[in-house]
Amino acid sequence: MTVINTKLGAISSHVQKGLVTCWQVPGVFWVLRKKTDGKILEIPSIPNPFPELCCSPFASVLSASLLPKATSRTKQVIKVYSEDDSSKTLEIPTDITARDVCQLLILKNHYIDDHNWTLFEELTHTGLERAIEDHELVMEVQSNWGMEEENRFYFRKNYVKYEFFKNPVSFFPDHMISFSSETNAAVKHSGILQMFLSSSTYPEIHGYLHAKEQGKKSWKKLYFVLRRSGLYFSTKGTSKEPRHLQFFCEFSNSDIYMSLTGKKISGAPTNYGFCFKPNKSGGTRDLKQLCADDEQSRTCWMTAIRLFKYGMQLYQNYTQPYQGRSGCSPLSMTPMRSISENSLVAMDFSGHRSRIIENPTEALSVAVEEGLAWRRRGCLRLNSHCSPIALSNMAIHRSQSWFHHKISRDEAQRLILQHGLVDGVFLVRDSQSNPRTFVLSLSHGLKIKHFQIVPLEDDGKLFYTLDDGHTRFTDLIQLVEFYQLNKGVLPCKLKHYCARIPL
Repeated sequence: MTVINTKLGAISSHVQKGLVTCWQVPGVFWVLRKKTDGKILEIPSIPNPFPELCCSPFASVLSASLLPKATSRTKQVIKVYSEDDSSKTLEIPTDITARDVCQLLILKNHYIDDHNWTLFEELTHTGLERAIEDHELVMEVQSNWGMEEENRFYFRKNYVKYEFFKNPVSFFPDHMISFSSETNAAVKHSGILQMFLSSSTYPEIHGYLHAKEQGKKSWKKLYFVLRRSGLYFSTKGTSKEPRHLQFFCEFSNSDIYMSLTGKKISGAPTNYGFCFKPNKSGGTRDLKQLCADDEQSRTCWMTAIRLFKYGMQLYQNYTQPYQGRSGCSPLSMTPMRSISENSLVAMDFSGHRSRIIENPTEALSVAVEEGLAWRRRGCLRLNSHCSPIALSNMAIHRSQSWFHHKISRDEAQRLILQHGLVDGVFLVRDSQSNPRTFVLSLSHGLKIKHFQIVPLEDDGKLFYTLDDGHTRFTDLIQLVEFYQLNKGVLPCKLKHYCARIPL
């Protein structure tokens, strides 16, 4: 019996009835052959209305029963908030990581990924917050929430997340770190992180902290020692002898949170609080709350605890930001947007043919001229009755992401703290004391400093200055662009702006 080549796929079954032989093409149609007087008469086949459902003629012949079954991934719904309280609901697999969720939001909102986007967990009833590590499973984090707790996921930038890999000296001051006797002489600041990541050697963090006594409202100042095995406090001054060290907390089954409202809720002596919360906590009674005397001390303790807890996993998150869980990353094949400045070139389209501007001086002058022309066009579009210069000075900066209209000093400090106390994190805001002036809030040396931007009038024109008129700018955009390139009177250049980006 001869088989007809249908060129549509493998024939899975055939049935012979009398003089008619029927071949069944799976899911498509029937092909007939009829025997008449010893000759085979081919009956035209019915045209296939769904050719896209058929296999290629070059595809391997496989039975449907031999094909691998698709594994269904369980999905759940989460809600992610932005700083302006806008939110987005996502349906995600249960095995998705925090980094994958960030990548999904970056692509959905067309943001540029500079590896600083982070997913935060905020416990609203206790005023606690932490940055979820890139490798953590989001649904595992949410499963630790109580049914009646109104906790939230937040999506924003966190510039301090891996900053300690770039500049470890500013995170671990000399008076808070010590090493074993055999390594103390040879160790350098460049080797601090290697010691944290090593399993054989480790540094030791020590210093005074305020600890909240269990079941009481009082706080007690104690001398603490952080080692790989856990956190201890001394019962006798600053003694580190084993008989004087008492175990306080281990961090393998706990997460470390920053306190946002420690003074208000728990009566902490300072604003630099943090705490340990067990993964399966029953409530505030299980929290182990601590408080540092300054931001540098709190940053040192919290960074060291992260390194002791996660070790090499943190370094892998830093060096391989796009590597998700093997076989379950839904975005592993998604192309990333490049932000490399090397891929950008200056072009001139003014003539009959376009050309690349290779001279850096010419490219800079063209960029400045184009920027000024854009400002003039924008001003004229906003209001044809106002002069371009006056309107530029009054309103054009409000369209910038770094400008925050009518926020207080405390709100500005909170916003910068949430983005991370890295040198160069900044924002510009209205002055509360003088409605005609503005304030530049800038992070430097783990502190937030505020600089007043003063308006000056000269020959009927309005300028802005930070240095009593020695350097003048026609608008705030020009001022910010200048100090992004030049330090000037500031302690450092402007690097990262704080923005409330809606989802």
